[in-house]
Amino acid sequence: MNFDIIIIGSGPGGYVAAIRASQLGFKTAIVEKESLGGICLNWGCIPTKALLKSAQVFEYIQHASDFGISINDYKLNFTDVINRSRNTASNMSKGINFLMKKNKITVINGFAKLDSNKTVKVIDGNKKETSYSAKHIIISTGARSRQLPNLKQNGKNIIGYREALSLNTLPKSMIIVGSGAIGVEFAYFYNAMGSEVTLVEYLPEIVPNEDIDVSKELEKNLKKKGVKILTESSIDKIEEKNKGITATIKTKKGENKLNADIILSAVGITPNIENIGLEGLKIATEGGRIIVDSYYQTNIPGYYAIGDVIPGPALAHVASAEGIICIEKIAGQNPEPIDYHNIPGCTYCSPEIASVGLTEAKAKEKGYKLKIGKFPFSASGKANAAGHTQGFVKIIYDAEYGELLGAHMIGYNVTEMIAEIVAAKKLETTAHEILKSVHPHPTMSEAVMEATADAYGEVIHL
Repeated sequence: MNFDIIIIGSGPGGYVAAIRASQLGFKTAIVEKESLGGICLNWGCIPTKALLKSAQVFEYIQHASDFGISINDYKLNFTDVINRSRNTASNMSKGINFLMKKNKITVINGFAKLDSNKTVKVIDGNKKETSYSAKHIIISTGARSRQLPNLKQNGKNIIGYREALSLNTLPKSMIIVGSGAIGVEFAYFYNAMGSEVTLVEYLPEIVPNEDIDVSKELEKNLKKKGVKILTESSIDKIEEKNKGITATIKTKKGENKLNADIILSAVGITPNIENIGLEGLKIATEGGRIIVDSYYQTNIPGYYAIGDVIPGPALAHVASAEGIICIEKIAGQNPEPIDYHNIPGCTYCSPEIASVGLTEAKAKEKGYKLKIGKFPFSASGKANAAGHTQGFVKIIYDAEYGELLGAHMIGYNVTEMIAEIVAAKKLETTAHEILKSVHPHPTMSEAVMEATADAYGEVIHL
């Protein structure tokens, strides 16, 4: 079968690219070895958010008396929490299937391997091999949980994020290695469910890619909830004992032995580029990722790559944007390349984290003179009314021109607030425009205006 475009992988990069290709009149096929929607929809973004929502509801019930409501009889059913998460993912995958049919995209089930002359060989579940050809082939095969040599996952008591999403029983204790988004989200969830959680981070701060003030605030909040945090620490040795496990952890204070039911490895991801035919076609890679230009063309004409398999932030919304730009360029349009300095990052633990642009440390490294404003949610009327006064908005401006350099938020629902800053940066907005844009009251988003006012000595509510 011949197509204009074949896309390998149906995650948020692949399926979005397929829909945009169909909209522009291309005869399009998408190859998927598991379920439509890829890791994000089935084993990442969506099911984790469903779990986190259950944790938040459980916390609300436990603290209902703070809101004047008495609830005397409630219990946690962990199996039902997991089932709700899996059902949410399943329903969303069915939605992607509907979108494929609506846009007349051919879905091919099986494992794809690149072949010469712009051909893709697909091996289905019955080991039957079928060849398909296209003028353009896009690699969007995503990534998987990274394996450490001294922390090899066995799917039982040393697990990755996939197993953490579908445990049959709630562990009494869990060690989580790595405190990026995956690590802290699961730390929050399992702690809220009632597990004893220890978070192990190799670097001096948790969520190490965030602004230092955000890292410290999250650490304070997680510790208050009962999460044990070991920074500047690493797993040295693992011993399995009966049903449990003993981890020897190197810390800045010496060796520490911890017992746990489960160890969750959350130390990042590994791109899925093995055994898909890159070597045979001599498609260039570096550091385990495919090298592409600003429009996602590889070094071999007609072959493209997007999402987690290329350098850059491994985020669903980035993969989707890359897919659209790639398709529009193939269609002869003139799309604007992505500004990777204006990509929002969100972490959905409680309190949530959202950020974009330079941290304070990075801005200073680049030589900027700064005006920095900070507004705590403890001074926000909406946050107080909602009972969520943890956290703040921190916003960073260039002192000379008022250029918006970055914003860093931690608090309730801040992931819904960061888009204002992304749009403002895209429009090259200065502090003046943010300060003089009337924000609605009472809202959490007022904190953006107030933090800006603080940077310029004009804050009202502090």
